[in-house]
Amino acid sequence: MKIGIVTVTFNSSSVLDDFFISIEQQDYSDFNLYIIDNNSVDDTLSKVDSWAFKSKVLLKNTNNLGVAAGNNQGIKLALKDGCDFVLLLNNDTIFEDKLLSKLVETYNTYGSSIVVPKMNYFSPSNMIWYAGGFYNRKKAFLNFHRGQGEIDNNQYNVDDKIEYAPTCCALIHQSVFEDIGLMDEKYFVYFDDTDFFFRVLKDGKHEARYRHDIHFLHKIGSLTNSRNKDKPIKYGEFFIKQNSKNHVYFLRKQKTLIAYINLIYLWFYLTSRFFISRRFEKKWSIFYLIQTSYFQGFKM
Repeated sequence: MKIGIVTVTFNSSSVLDDFFISIEQQDYSDFNLYIIDNNSVDDTLSKVDSWAFKSKVLLKNTNNLGVAAGNNQGIKLALKDGCDFVLLLNNDTIFEDKLLSKLVETYNTYGSSIVVPKMNYFSPSNMIWYAGGFYNRKKAFLNFHRGQGEIDNNQYNVDDKIEYAPTCCALIHQSVFEDIGLMDEKYFVYFDDTDFFFRVLKDGKHEARYRHDIHFLHKIGSLTNSRNKDKPIKYGEFFIKQNSKNHVYFLRKQKTLIAYINLIYLWFYLTSRFFISRRFEKKWSIFYLIQTSYFQGFKM
């Protein structure tokens, strides 16, 4: 079974060597690598050219189309080439040589159309970032990562069914795209995976499963500016804007009474978090950004 590995690059030079080493060492060789570049201005493209893989396709965009659109370009190429699976994979990651074989093995064992690994922070590497994901019905269907921030003591060592996964690493059978469609390109970044997995959950035809025993490390926020560079524990303005407006759009798409109620709740939630959460700098400009981003979500 052939896998189409899709990764979107944008000024990714600093992380590519570790990523390509992980790809090169895979014990599962039946894959094509699709690199979608969103108009990088560093030496990303020269670094991509310097690595030789037997099946490497590079698509160069002339502007930054965002993550969802870039992933869609790669998905279409993989499906056109007859790949049985698409692996959406961030390039700010490091992983073991059995990543591909273990993901396919899980599909063969359970028949799950989507398989995702446990993912830990790159630093510290014994801290969990993702050990399965679900939707919180009490928080405007906000997705959450099970175990996030916990020290990894093998407490989530069960390959169970899940509802949500980040497309940081997700093996997806081609039939899922036939039934669900592609990523919604209105999400430039963030919530594209939330939206996609919510559509999978609503459709009910496909099972998503978590695989616990895969060594996988993610360099969180290294490419998306999700943190303030001067104050790493603070959310960056780019993250606040994209996350706020995209959550509004995600809820609007559902067109249900509970979704509209959750839209009201979301405003109170975002506004109150500004005052009580240490993640937000207590500046008027940040408060204003939260408010304007929330209402921008109604124009998407």
